[in-house]
Amino acid sequence: MTAGQRAFRPGRRAVLLSAGGLAAGAAAASVGWALSESSEASPDPAVMPVVISPDDDLMREHGVLKRVLLCYREMTARIQAGRPLDAQDLHDAALIIHDYIEGFHEGLEEGYVFPRLVKAGQLTGTVTTLLLQHARGRVITQFLLGQATPKGMASPGPRARIAAAMQAFDRMYEPHEAREDTVVFPAFRQIVPPDELADLGQQFADLEHQQFGTDEFAAMVARVASIEQKLGIYDLAQFTPQVSQYTPPA
Repeated sequence: MTAGQRAFRPGRRAVLLSAGGLAAGAAAASVGWALSESSEASPDPAVMPVVISPDDDLMREHGVLKRVLLCYREMTARIQAGRPLDAQDLHDAALIIHDYIEGFHEGLEEGYVFPRLVKAGQLTGTVTTLLLQHARGRVITQFLLGQATPKGMASPGPRARIAAAMQAFDRMYEPHEAREDTVVFPAFRQIVPPDELADLGQQFADLEHQQFGTDEFAAMVARVASIEQKLGIYDLAQFTPQVSQYTPPA
């Protein structure tokens, strides 16, 4: 089956991706989706996602991930300071990771990017590490979803474990996504011919439409922005530092 014949089916057993050791890594990840032959009708172009190059598409999805990481950082600070935290905000943030990052974005990486690199004999050790980190991230996400309840947020013990889990997730995914953006995706672009990159961009857009029915990127940006607003970290200007203490006197 070719890449163009594959489509994501969420909520089914994990697929064993071919390409040597990659299969074992994907199996260990316990992915919540599978790749299977598409039988859906041609999508309605009026609601199709914007088609961009596959690496650019993955990097903008990393922007959604980064914004959730910032939410996790703020939530962790609130817990450590003994401040209240709405369990629904934590649940909503973890659900974005579960549905969009783990349930779709990482599927694209594991189904299309990583196998191509392994086949070319490039970055094989990095790919193995990234797959393991995908798997560990899913464990943490499931923990956060399970603990994101009023009861889970009510006592110090569970709150401390929740904060530690968010810290661990942030600590892993900040270098994870940075390495993908600066090393993995550029290497992928170098080994894939330009015409095939264009085809993959269309395939990624088609897969997003098949799984979500629309341009889910825009919807996820809106969802994470809503959480940021509730946490009081949406206003970009608040992060601008004062620099008077860093400038020499006139």
